[in-house]
Amino acid sequence: MPNNSNEGSLKMKRKILAVIVPALLVAGAANAAEVYNKDGSKLAVTGKFQASHHFSHADSKDGDKTYARLGIRGETQINSQLTGYGMYQTQSNTKAAEGGNSVFTRLAFVGLDAGDAGSFDYGRNYGISYDINAWTDVLPEFGADAVAEPDRFMSLRGSNLATYRNSSFFGLVDGLKFAVQYQGRNDKDDRNHVDSNGDGWGLSTSYDLGAGFAAGAAYTSSDRTDGQQGDGKGDRADSVIAGVKYDANNVYLAAIYTGTHNYISETSNEIGAYNKTQGFEVVAQYMFDFGLQPSVAYVYNKAKDLENVGVKSEEIKNYATVGATYYFNKNISARVNYLINNIDNDNKLGIPHDDITSVGLVYVF
Repeated sequence: MPNNSNEGSLKMKRKILAVIVPALLVAGAANAAEVYNKDGSKLAVTGKFQASHHFSHADSKDGDKTYARLGIRGETQINSQLTGYGMYQTQSNTKAAEGGNSVFTRLAFVGLDAGDAGSFDYGRNYGISYDINAWTDVLPEFGADAVAEPDRFMSLRGSNLATYRNSSFFGLVDGLKFAVQYQGRNDKDDRNHVDSNGDGWGLSTSYDLGAGFAAGAAYTSSDRTDGQQGDGKGDRADSVIAGVKYDANNVYLAAIYTGTHNYISETSNEIGAYNKTQGFEVVAQYMFDFGLQPSVAYVYNKAKDLENVGVKSEEIKNYATVGATYYFNKNISARVNYLINNIDNDNKLGIPHDDITSVGLVYVF
């Protein structure tokens, strides 16, 4: 006779996994290991170890992509209404030789949280545009890169960021979030024109519509540095992003629109920015109760007003991805992601047009 008790326990574990895993992915959180909790102060360690390999005909996209990521998150209760917090996260890419410089800081910030009055922090953190771009940053490997890049103004992670956040409009409207961010100048310490920025500011807001639906938008505007203005395209870099998502019943759907002005550099080491870009990203996922999560997505971005190459517009992102992640449990998973590149071979901007296959194992805590 079948063991009904064991069968019931297995079904329960699968249901729990189906709830926990999407929450971890969408929130960008790991199952932190708490190492200290005393007298109102907490300290937790987070980590992600990814062993992965990319297969592509493009040399720059092919090869070992293994890395280790470690973080420390702290919190202390100052009084009944005020909490202090801090976060540090570093990453080491293991492809480099032991004598190479492969370690860098992803996050390092400290702040104060006053409950319904909101929170304020400063340091190296996520830019405010990522409040919305994070909705499509859920794939096994690719995606969420129509606009977002590290140290590209306030699109992803950046330095010199002061951020105020409020998660319920001062306790008056549940589900209504807004944030205001200021970024100070970053154009020293051997930064090139691509990862530099002048003073900038940004706003974001999102609203939980209920039944799994949410909508949001963000806007940023920054001074361009003297070096960046050498391309003669103006003194401001602006971006707008808007999105919607659905997250319920094991289904995750998200779509965002992006628009920029003097925001995305043409190359990684030369002066120049695309005058305008317009793009979008869409993602669909389903979480099966036995731990398998297939994903499909499409990313598109087009640069406009390209007088320097003699065309009105040209695609800079145009790819579809299909992939899947299998969660053995909440800590370890196997994943595969295939990028189908639709960029034309004769793209006048020299954008890579090769397909990429990524496979890997991931351990998080």
